[in-house]
Amino acid sequence: MLDCGLDMTSTLNFLPLPLVQSPRLSKLPGLVLKDGSTFLDKELKECSGHVFVDSVPEFCLPETELLDLSTVDVILISNYHCMMALPYITEYTGFTGTVYATEPTVQIGRLLMEELVNSIERVPKAQSASTWKNKEVQRLLPAPLKDAVEVSMWRKCYTMPEVNAALSKIQLVGYSQKIELFGAVQVTPLSSGYALGSSNWIIQSHYEKVSYVSGSSLLTTHPQPMDQASLKNSDVLILTGLTQIPTANPDGMVGEFCSNLGRSLSEVLCVFYHLLDLPWQNITSRGESENVRCSFEKPEKLHEKFVMSEFLFLFQLIQTNKLKHYPSIHGDFSNDFKQPCVIFTGHPSLRFGDVVHFMELWGKSSLNTVIFTEPDFSYLDALAPYQPLAMKCVYCPIDTRLNFIQVSKLLKEVQVMKSCCLLLCFFTHSSEINKLFLADSLVPLEIKPGISLATVSAMLHTKDNKHVLQLPPKPPQPPTSKKRKRVSDDVPECKPLKPLLSGSIPVDQFVQTLEKHGFSDVKVEDTAKGHIVLLQEAETLIQIEEDSTHIICDNDEPLRVKLRDLVLKFLQKF
Repeated sequence: MLDCGLDMTSTLNFLPLPLVQSPRLSKLPGLVLKDGSTFLDKELKECSGHVFVDSVPEFCLPETELLDLSTVDVILISNYHCMMALPYITEYTGFTGTVYATEPTVQIGRLLMEELVNSIERVPKAQSASTWKNKEVQRLLPAPLKDAVEVSMWRKCYTMPEVNAALSKIQLVGYSQKIELFGAVQVTPLSSGYALGSSNWIIQSHYEKVSYVSGSSLLTTHPQPMDQASLKNSDVLILTGLTQIPTANPDGMVGEFCSNLGRSLSEVLCVFYHLLDLPWQNITSRGESENVRCSFEKPEKLHEKFVMSEFLFLFQLIQTNKLKHYPSIHGDFSNDFKQPCVIFTGHPSLRFGDVVHFMELWGKSSLNTVIFTEPDFSYLDALAPYQPLAMKCVYCPIDTRLNFIQVSKLLKEVQVMKSCCLLLCFFTHSSEINKLFLADSLVPLEIKPGISLATVSAMLHTKDNKHVLQLPPKPPQPPTSKKRKRVSDDVPECKPLKPLLSGSIPVDQFVQTLEKHGFSDVKVEDTAKGHIVLLQEAETLIQIEEDSTHIICDNDEPLRVKLRDLVLKFLQKF
């Protein structure tokens, strides 16, 4: 198994967890459905036109239905972002295998999971919302809850005992270390250049070489540079974790970040620009910084470490009270707090953690600014439960992962035999989906100005859990000889589909057409749903409605067919 990341965007559907009682959140009105029902008013709350779940935030787990995870022998972890779902897999699926990851990945991942657990557990919720997850109830809800996928699989956060149990199954590895798996394949972690300890993996047998490239970066930062040479001559390259914002240059975003800080705090620009170049990922709300850097840093940064230039700089900031660290907003923080200041806090979803308190505290003043640097969360959705908001909001997403241009160049350099790019494909309503299969057989027909439709006739081919629409087989040709055909020669019979009809029937023109074809004494009556055309001599009735047309005559099939053909002249077939 390659990675086990946790989809945290599901938390955006929940109300924030304030550290202190929030009168604003507690007074939010409950949801009233269109039919006036109020049975969900305890679970769902309305805020500024959005609906949120009033419960402990829940997370969308990795897919567990397609594969029995108890049969998985090995999990390879690329970076600490890709291990946040590990406790759900190791503690709930019967997994008994081994997890491989580098030491920085494990230690930083531990800190992130501990912080996640502590942020949620310190603000317990009395009620738990589950009624809205019923499919029959969910379809009655407004978006985005109505469109949320697999809500029945959403789970609450794991506990610290589960985190410790999951981490105990991890075996530490180093870059370029070769690990034999059951004598069948050999796996090797390589530096990906994205974060401290982040890895790409080589999976190699005696005959084939598969490279798994997860979040990787070519920028010059603290981690060791990306090892591209070892990826050469791979039979298959699996590529995932590309940047979500390919048009946003990281250097430009850092500059914009600093300029926005400068509008409020011009005197400390040099301080925070340097802080962006520090391994801030190693520091959590516990005030701990793990010494896991040495073997995973680039040599230049390693030299700076030994001459203590970085730490002398940090020491000076701490001595002059320009840089302070607090385990929480309680205690010393409340006593030392002064403005103006810049606070680094989380979580980027704005649903739990100390950031909820600051949003409630500072959101009412236009003198304050919140800056989003996390690219994986929609900042507009994150801000939704805090509206109306007076403070300024700035979106400066900083994502150093590979973009499409860099990937194209990488593929040429490593000379991969076959590449496979894995990206989650999400489609929204009215989005356009392009597929090459069957494209040549589609003939769009314009039914209204600017609107065209085409029907798809195909057979669903299913094999190895892959489902592909293929062109239907041609009708069998009549046998040229009298030989008996074999059973294996039988081809599934595809019955011709009836054409779909579109358009409206102009009644006046239809009456004129009837008169031209010998029908006299034609009368038209208007109804609530359309029109009725009476052919008195033929004792026939034609009902024309918006979505249907009926021809009623007594046992006169030739007449019915003739009238049907006249009706079809006014409709489009496709």
